Amino acid sequence: MAKKRKPRVWMPPTPKRSKPAVPDHLREDVTLKANELVQKHLKPAHIKPPPTNPEINYMIDIWTRWYQSYFYFCATYASPSPHALSPTFELRFARMAYIGNERFNLVYMRHTGQWNEIYFDLSVEECLTAIRDEPFFLH
Repeated sequence: MAKKRKPRVWMPPTPKRSKPAVPDHLREDVTLKANELVQKHLKPAHIKPPPTNPEINYMIDIWTRWYQSYFYFCATYASPSPHALSPTFELRFARMAYIGNERFNLVYMRHTGQWNEIYFDLSVEECLTAIRDEPFFLH
C-alpha cells in the first residue's frame, strides 16, 4: 500500500539577519590595538629568517584588515621553491566577527580551510589576548 504524501505548504522566506554595523570609534580602537599586538608580539615571535631548505614556505609578514563587520589577522608567506605557483601567498588565520555592543566572536582558520568559531561574546582585549596566547591562531 502506498504512503500518502503530505500536502506541500507555501511558506514565506525567512528574513536574513542583518549584521550590526561597526561604529567608527570601535573600528579605530580595534585597528590600533591589533596593530600594536602584531608589531610587539606576533611579528617577533613568528617571523624568522628564511630557512636553509628552499622547498619550505615561511612567513614574511603579519598584517590586519577590516572587511565589512569582520576584522582579519593575515599572514604573507614566501614560497621559494622553483615549483611554486607564486613567489608569495596570503592566508587569514584569525577573524573577529562583530556581534554588537562592542563584542566579538573569535574564529580561527583550520588546516582544512574551514573557519572554526571557538570563542563567543568577547571584548576586544579578550580577543587580542586569545590571539596572542592560544595555539589555534598561529602555529
